[in-house]
Amino acid sequence: MRLSGGTARGRHLRARGSRGVRPTATRVKDAVFNSLGPRVADARVLDLFAGTGGLGMEALSRGAREAVFVERDPRNAAAIRENLAAAGLGARGAVRRGNALTAVMTLAAEGQTFDFIILDPPYGRGLARETLGRVAATTLLAEGGVAIAEGHWRDDPGQVPGLERVRESRYGETAVWIYAKAAKKEAGV
Repeated sequence: MRLSGGTARGRHLRARGSRGVRPTATRVKDAVFNSLGPRVADARVLDLFAGTGGLGMEALSRGAREAVFVERDPRNAAAIRENLAAAGLGARGAVRRGNALTAVMTLAAEGQTFDFIILDPPYGRGLARETLGRVAATTLLAEGGVAIAEGHWRDDPGQVPGLERVRESRYGETAVWIYAKAAKKEAGV
């Protein structure tokens, strides 16, 4: 696993947590960040189910202002901190160890907002849909921001009340779904 763009390009990331960690393939990561283009610069990023932290660190390397990583496994959380420091990105990254679903509500209660919310939950558990639902129920996603969910193509979160799917891409067995806040409809229209 390595960072593929920006100031820390080529930096290898270490993982040492549970064997269930499934890093995002380089071609998927590149496709996502290339589609976001210059919007990444100066963005606030939330990396849920962070695992190795590769997606959030890719955003930092490509110019994001800051990233918050939420990871349940203490070994993975420690590895994210080490990787941030080794890549020279530590000052702009914060790691929170805990449950991603709980973190969504906690961060929203703190009044935080993010331009990009990235989630790559364990496959086959419906966590992408549940997490997107919680994001939609809060003010965590900034105006003009997007939530980016990665998962097995069979785990399609579908329509999420409060969010609108703006893009879907498939890379073999992996799919990426991008959501924005749903446009509010005026009463009587």
